[in-house]
Amino acid sequence: MAFSLGDFSIVLPPIFITIFAIVILFFLVRWSKQLETGRYKVFIYFLISTHIGPVFSRDTKEGTFELWFPLGFIVVLFYMFLSKRKHPSKMKASILGCCVALYRLILHYAG
Repeated sequence: MAFSLGDFSIVLPPIFITIFAIVILFFLVRWSKQLETGRYKVFIYFLISTHIGPVFSRDTKEGTFELWFPLGFIVVLFYMFLSKRKHPSKMKASILGCCVALYRLILHYAG
């Protein structure tokens, strides 16, 4: 959807992405209220968990093959495993971030 305003236009994402973003933001705000201090940490755990990166790359005659993996979620999982201060809200935010990373992986391979 695009709105023209003179010399520039505003382009909005598709409606299902907007709805998912609102739902994700709602959950993150709700979970951040469960923490006593450092409410912003839930958002940081979520953002780090959404990172995907290539773990294997190979050049072939047809092109380049890259195997992508949700590396951010693995990093957050190891950090939480070694950390003394574990909170369920942080784990929920990182799992939600892993779901977004898996969605990005599907888009990367299928799209």
